[in-house]
Amino acid sequence: MTDSAELTLTLRVLASASDARRGIVRLHPEVLTALGMRQWDALELVGARTTAAVAAASPMDTSQALCIVDEVVAANCGLTDDSRVVVRPAEVIGATEVIVDGPRLAQATVTERVLRSALLGKVARVGDSLTLMPRDLGPSFPTGDTTRTLSNYLGAAWSSQLITVTATEPAGSVSIRPSTAVRWVSDAAAPAASPSPAGSSTSPMTSDATSTGPRSSRTSSTGSATRSRSAAAASPSASSTASSSIADLARTEIERVDRDRLVGVAEQAETLEGWLRLALDRPELLQTLGAAAHLGVMVTGPAGVGKATVVRSVCGDRPCVALDGPLTGSLSAEQRLEAVQALAAEVRSGGGVLLINDVDALLPATPEPVATLILSELRDVAAAPGAALVVTAVTAESADSRLRAPDLCDRVLDLPLPDASAREGILESLLADVPQGELDFESIAARTPGYVAGDLRALCREAGMRAAGRAGEDTDPRIEQDDLDGALRVIRPMSRSGMEEVSLGSITLDDVGDMVETRQALTESVLWPLQHPESFQRLGIEPPRGVLLYGPPGCGKTFLVRALAASGQLTAHIVKGAELMDKWVGSSEKAVRELFQRARDSAPSLIFLDEVDALAPRRGQSSDSGVGDRVVASLLTELDGAEPLTNVAVLGATNRPELIDPALLRPGRLERLVFVPPPDADARGDILRTAGRDVPLAESVDLDALAADLDGYSAADCAALLREAAMTAMRRDLDAAEVTGSDITAARSSVRPSLDPAQVESLRTYADSRSGD
Repeated sequence: MTDSAELTLTLRVLASASDARRGIVRLHPEVLTALGMRQWDALELVGARTTAAVAAASPMDTSQALCIVDEVVAANCGLTDDSRVVVRPAEVIGATEVIVDGPRLAQATVTERVLRSALLGKVARVGDSLTLMPRDLGPSFPTGDTTRTLSNYLGAAWSSQLITVTATEPAGSVSIRPSTAVRWVSDAAAPAASPSPAGSSTSPMTSDATSTGPRSSRTSSTGSATRSRSAAAASPSASSTASSSIADLARTEIERVDRDRLVGVAEQAETLEGWLRLALDRPELLQTLGAAAHLGVMVTGPAGVGKATVVRSVCGDRPCVALDGPLTGSLSAEQRLEAVQALAAEVRSGGGVLLINDVDALLPATPEPVATLILSELRDVAAAPGAALVVTAVTAESADSRLRAPDLCDRVLDLPLPDASAREGILESLLADVPQGELDFESIAARTPGYVAGDLRALCREAGMRAAGRAGEDTDPRIEQDDLDGALRVIRPMSRSGMEEVSLGSITLDDVGDMVETRQALTESVLWPLQHPESFQRLGIEPPRGVLLYGPPGCGKTFLVRALAASGQLTAHIVKGAELMDKWVGSSEKAVRELFQRARDSAPSLIFLDEVDALAPRRGQSSDSGVGDRVVASLLTELDGAEPLTNVAVLGATNRPELIDPALLRPGRLERLVFVPPPDADARGDILRTAGRDVPLAESVDLDALAADLDGYSAADCAALLREAAMTAMRRDLDAAEVTGSDITAARSSVRPSLDPAQVESLRTYADSRSGD
């Protein structure tokens, strides 16, 4: 194998279920051969950073230009879907030692033996993220019953746990083998009582009794929760130690930020400060006025908006005991109650605030029997003199409804999503003490709709990593604008997780060929209300609520939406066909509500309902037990209901507009109907130039002449033609440097026009009838 060969391919985040989260990269067999590699060899991917993975062959019918990875490998190389990535063979050495960091629950329960078994056969570099999913494909490794053991330790979410490689011996790309000593970073940093052979289930533990962090409070020499419980049953002192260990494991440290650096939540912080001042500092005043000095507050807001940070900062010098809701919720019922009892007793005796972060993970909306006992403990905290209870959740409805009882959390404080000015302030605050060049925070804030404080922190961290990788020995490290721009291509905000989006890229409406009337209609209906709301207010009119794009298949409706979202820097959420349909009563309506709520949380945003005729057919004409009718009713309620749809545009697309329920096309809903015609010769030329922007075409290729000869080709057909021509060039010569006219001619034999003249004429007739109304 040679390490000089390398290829630049297109990254595609499209791993199969058997490959997902296992550190496997799929390449076409011919690409493996060109790289001088065999299946299950190690390779390196070079993007924003270099990562290592294991190569496997993709099916023969897969494109040779694709490098198929999962989301973990994509994040490791700092790239997103459809990015260009350099692939090359990797010279790996069997690691003698690998140090990893990970979630506290995993560090507290997963032994070195199980950890090594989960990572056997994987290759990695320092800074890479790995999962505990064993590499079950390729050469077999002695993983034993690792899967069952991890499931018992970590519960149902064990396969999604991410760990980070912090150090390897030797450095560089290494493989994890049966002889490799794999240790948690807390164990590696702690002094060992006695030498322990590699591969032993015994690991050195820290002994700092004064620390409250979960990594220094593990009381069992094996780190096993099962053995800790056995020891606890042996004697009263062991039981007390075990209870203390569980309480320390549930405890978390929340960063305290100066009040003047809390951007965008000053009003909410002042309100919470007033409540705490009365309940904790001046309870006699309340008693004089006949009010009990009781305080229970639920702080709600989008994930990552900084709920716990705001609470901790407002507490100031007051004692604040923080309990990690997700970590505590993953324990057994008995351990959950023990942890809450221990921390609640601490607050009742010493005063201060008991903060439960993400309480919906500890007390979910569907209660368990132990929830009643936990609520009783929290009720005592809220009623105790000099003590207060504060919990955080994404929404009040996501937690046990009993939490909102008058004797518990009778007050709700909502933290909003930061707007552009707040995001700019957060960025300035995060980078205030960091060496920096000329940074345009305003432009970054404008390009980050839907980003919360946690997302912006991740953005700054990614920019710092890029700046550190660029800095040399003779260069002072500092963050430049290019670092923030590059980080924007990698960091995805929490508000967009779990929802498919339209990939924006750099194409805007100005790059859309022809379609002058269509572009103008979209600009007026979508961009103007978001960019110039004062004009609508001045003229006393409401902007259009939604737009329906209709036209033949493949004529650029989705492309237009992508360009529109990029032009307005909008968060674009996409729903295809009948994805929201569910046979269970209420599930479809809930999916619609969650879609629009997610759009509100990430505003300014755009909801794109692709194939809306399948999502909202005419009511009363389907045999789906009324699911379609209920979805249409939910859509109508969200579009034209009591809750305003502020800074959210809705676009639908279809090639069968006559099948859509008429109520959806009335004013106040999808009221603007825009016909997307098939491209003419000039438009096809513009489309070919845009699609071929990154394709090295030979000088002899005349795109205008080619466009004139492509009658009946849709926009998608034109793009597919150039793509197939490039593949033809690769088949001709894997090292081909340009696409020739003969390649395009050969591609035309397989890429045929897809437009149906009868359907096009029918849609034109429909458009004429609408314009005549």
